[in-house]
Amino acid sequence: MVMTVLEEMRIRSLGVIDDAVVELSPGFTAVTGETGAGKTMVVTSLGLLLGGRADPALVRIGAKSAVVEGRVTLAAGAPATLRAEEAGAELEDGTLLISRTVSAEGRSRAHLGGRSVPVGVLGELADDLVAVHGQTDQQGLLRPARQRKALDRYAGDAVAVPYAAYTEAYRALRAVSTELDELTTRARERAQEADLLRFGLTEIGAVEPRAGEDIELAAEAERLGHAEALASAASVAHAALAGNPEDPAGVDATTLVGGAGRALDAVRSHDPALAGLAERMGEISILLADVAGELAGYADNLDADPLRLAAVEERRAALSGLTRKYGQDIAAVLDWAEESSARLTELEGDDERIGELTAERDALRSELSALAQELTDARTAAAALFAQAVTAELASLAMPHARVSFDIRQTESADEADGVEVDGRSVVYGPHGVDEVELLLAPHPGAQPRPIAKGASGGELSRVMLAVEVVFAGSDPVPTYLFDEVDAGVGGKAAVEVGRRLAKLATSAQVVVVTHLPQVAAFADRQLLVEKTVDGAVTRSGVTVLEGEDRVRELSRMLAGQEDSETARAHAEELLATARGAASGG
Repeated sequence: MVMTVLEEMRIRSLGVIDDAVVELSPGFTAVTGETGAGKTMVVTSLGLLLGGRADPALVRIGAKSAVVEGRVTLAAGAPATLRAEEAGAELEDGTLLISRTVSAEGRSRAHLGGRSVPVGVLGELADDLVAVHGQTDQQGLLRPARQRKALDRYAGDAVAVPYAAYTEAYRALRAVSTELDELTTRARERAQEADLLRFGLTEIGAVEPRAGEDIELAAEAERLGHAEALASAASVAHAALAGNPEDPAGVDATTLVGGAGRALDAVRSHDPALAGLAERMGEISILLADVAGELAGYADNLDADPLRLAAVEERRAALSGLTRKYGQDIAAVLDWAEESSARLTELEGDDERIGELTAERDALRSELSALAQELTDARTAAAALFAQAVTAELASLAMPHARVSFDIRQTESADEADGVEVDGRSVVYGPHGVDEVELLLAPHPGAQPRPIAKGASGGELSRVMLAVEVVFAGSDPVPTYLFDEVDAGVGGKAAVEVGRRLAKLATSAQVVVVTHLPQVAAFADRQLLVEKTVDGAVTRSGVTVLEGEDRVRELSRMLAGQEDSETARAHAEELLATARGAASGG
């Protein structure tokens, strides 16, 4: 069965490295070299391949860009394989090529299987390919939040399932609580708005305006205000058209047009053209008679009643009072009334909505309490197993009397209404549950368990970190583990045991360790030496695989600083023999 393995990295113009190839083995690879030789560039390079931040300061002085290329063999059906294929990457015989370029100006490009991809895609592959651990990761392990995540990861579905349900309920509760808080905290403002709307609607309702009424009344007021002038004009016009009964001898338009029509009628048969004019003259006569009749009716019906004029002006004043407040005309006032009535209905429904939201919030809080309790129980059960497994690993790392445990606690809520109930208590809750998780270490019998940040030395912390990772390897493995001097602060027998445990981890995964400890390097299946040339650069020949005598010389240097010391050489050979014996079960 093909395993997922990082086979090779080529690094160009990165830091002190000019051009070098790092060949890795499927098992345990140790990267060693003098301080400042560029060992950590291996970690940096892998970080870039896995979507890490591109720092232009990493580009070697004088170079336009730094390039890191990696070759990974992927197992068929592995999550990383599927994600790479989704991104359009081409795999040849299960081999995936990854490339990352960083320019001196800060631009970054990524390629996956010959296809240009966003850098974020490389980051998505990272979780399925490599677990990177260094001094900064140890510092991360000191944070309770990181310890909670580690415990949850170890617990698997026992925590993941209720955690997913809890997260969904938590988000729903936050949304409901936010809306409820908005309604209740703005209750006074909304009540004031409702009062203003009610007052306006009452005022409009009392006047009862009709659409277009303001226009009609304006026209009527204009007519009533000039009634005498209008009546006089209508009478004069009527007399001019139809005659004045009090002046029988007077000449009017109707009489004159009628005479003209009769004159034309008498001769119309002699000329068709004149007949047409006679017909038009008849039409004019009829039109004059109609207008005269309407003028007579207008004059008779014209109301000059001052009481009616006063009533019209009073009504117009009432309508003007509305248009000053609610709209430029009565049509706008009626629109305002319609919109305000709908808004008032909405505001008056707030009390009902507040009741609904309160009931929904209480139901969600009750659901959250049950899920939080389930989370706490699952974490507590997993913590006992996790601590037991890590404690057993520490015994193999020269810490036989150390005990690891978890403190899982909750903070009681100052206000019961703001908490959820767990174990009969109202406790503070958050997006990850109600638990505060802290990893404790008792390094020797009789010592009180203390947070590892306070109870562990640098060497002890390194071993705790390694023990945690070995335990993870059995429950949630990744194909490759990279440790950057995670053995700092460790020496002597403890260093031997660290090497032994890393070798054990390498039986189920690929392990790459950047180390300064010969006791650790001796257990590696392959040892790489990083060397700088006289001009301070690491060239293609600067990363070499050590075998036989060369490996003994490097281990001697690491032991005593003198690669030709007979005592150091004997010790180095003894270390290698011990490591081989451990590997063969001896």
